[in-house]
Amino acid sequence: MALRFGSRDMEDSVQKVSMLFNYGLPLVIILVAYFIGSYLENRHFRNIRKREDDLHGFPVVSFDTMPDDWNATTSDMVTGSIVISLDYFKRVIAGLRGLVGGRIKTYEPLLERARREALLRMTESAREQGFDAIFNVRLETSRLANARRDGKGTAGVEMLAFGTAVKLKSRFG
Repeated sequence: MALRFGSRDMEDSVQKVSMLFNYGLPLVIILVAYFIGSYLENRHFRNIRKREDDLHGFPVVSFDTMPDDWNATTSDMVTGSIVISLDYFKRVIAGLRGLVGGRIKTYEPLLERARREALLRMTESAREQGFDAIFNVRLETSRLANARRDGKGTAGVEMLAFGTAVKLKSRFG
């Protein structure tokens, strides 16, 4: 008995392949993008921790006046900023959370990375310029651009760190 591949079987096969491309391929692309994004975020956190360890001991304080035991010879304003894009997954999850209210946990690592990176860039800039400490440190955040034409949604945020960097004659007296 010979097997025949009829037109009905062919249509079923074509329909299955078509469904695979219509649903399976986008799902695979989304999963790959999610894992790549997670990997890149974790790599950035590792880089931040290493740089923070390298700058350990460099005084960075939010006091609005210089500590009394710091004898500054010169000062200047230093800044560090970063722009971080909000990824699609976090935007979707935050949108769902916005329907019911509450804490938007998906944005917290993004903002933590931005704060720490901006502070690091400011501190590295001060160190490169020969300064010994930074006081009066402030952070500012701003929405950078709208992601959609209707003005809702955000394409990214900027985090700006700034403060007064000082060269010290002597930190103690």
